Amino acid sequence: MKQSLEDEFTAFVAVRGQALLRVAHALTGDPHTAQDLVQGALAKAYARWPRIHGDAEAYVRKIIYNDRVSAWRRPAHRNEVTVADVPDRAAAGRHEQDVTDQITVREALLSLPARQRAVLVMRYLEDRSVEETAEVLGCRPGTSKRHSRPRCGHAAR
Repeated sequence: MKQSLEDEFTAFVAVRGQALLRVAHALTGDPHTAQDLVQGALAKAYARWPRIHGDAEAYVRKIIYNDRVSAWRRPAHRNEVTVADVPDRAAAGRHEQDVTDQITVREALLSLPARQRAVLVMRYLEDRSVEETAEVLGCRPGTSKRHSRPRCGHAAR
């Protein structure tokens, strides 16, 4: 790869790396798995950088989602669910409530099926449209829309 393209890739990682990591963490629920997911996606993007450097972030995010969906399909992944320990609640007042809310949301997100979790992360964390979400996940817009609505009275699949 030419030095200018390599510099461009390095700059992209420096500027957008944390945003990619936040998305991966929301998908996986585990910071270490998220780092592995982003690192793998960036390695794939690096190999294709001369062709994708203009629209790199969308391309890398798609790799992240596709790699995560592929991981969900592996039978070994279904045997274990990683959950974070509840942190000490040393702070009082609003901070304590914020932490409690974050834990509740995280536990709820991690309890969802993988595809529904991916849809919610894309729709509400990344603020993507139903159509964009469906395109990235390779499903129909109706499926994306169905997974982004609450299911009152029904257990998540």
